[in-house]
Amino acid sequence: MTKGIIKLSYLFCFLCTVACQAQVNVGLDNWFNHETNAKTGKPFHYLWTDTANSGYSRWGKIFTDKGAVISTLNRPDAAALSKVNIYIIVDPDTTSENTSPNYIMPEDANALEQWVKDGGVLAILANDGPNCEYTHLNQFSSRFGIIFNHKTFHPVVDKKWDMGAFTEFPDHPLFKGLKKIYLKEIAALTLSKDAKPVLSQEGQVFMASCNYGKGFVFAVGDPWIYNEYIDHDRLPADFDNRKAAENLTDFLIQKAHH
Repeated sequence: MTKGIIKLSYLFCFLCTVACQAQVNVGLDNWFNHETNAKTGKPFHYLWTDTANSGYSRWGKIFTDKGAVISTLNRPDAAALSKVNIYIIVDPDTTSENTSPNYIMPEDANALEQWVKDGGVLAILANDGPNCEYTHLNQFSSRFGIIFNHKTFHPVVDKKWDMGAFTEFPDHPLFKGLKKIYLKEIAALTLSKDAKPVLSQEGQVFMASCNYGKGFVFAVGDPWIYNEYIDHDRLPADFDNRKAAENLTDFLIQKAHH
């Protein structure tokens, strides 16, 4: 009886250890993107806690449903980054969004680059040029061979949703089971070094990735899967943005396990 209890105890400890090792911690930036709602005075725009159209609350639930732990990070120094496996930067502020933006400074870039090199998974979901601070972002992202261009593609007029549609996809885990996704007013990318295209259209690159040291970087020139355009509150039923968000989540988690 005693031996059986001991064996069960060892098994429980082993399973707990495996579960802890499998758990992924996902940090979402709220330093470079640090907007305040003028009406409520609260932080908003591409945050886990923002349940309005402007938020990432639905994406956050996809992560937690898959067993990940989500958090919101202020300045990503080495201590903060050591607590996460995946770090997401979205739409760094311009002065029209924040009168005193927190730019990606060299010390931030150095900490992030080292974290990726050591095995971190970085996702950059930028925005089109008029709505995103490119100077410091590109100084940082160019370390991985990725530059966000000021030219905007897929402008959408009124409810002509197909103006923002992508319907042709390469063989990549991100696009498994997809027939049509929506990205409007998206910036194209220029690649160098070891960066590789993930999604292209008519000679322009719109998503890219880079293996860097032990880590990985994914980039797209749009916030993309925020609440407004993840489901069919507005989008027609033939768009697969929800499935795309699930695929991206799985893809990032899988990269974090390597």
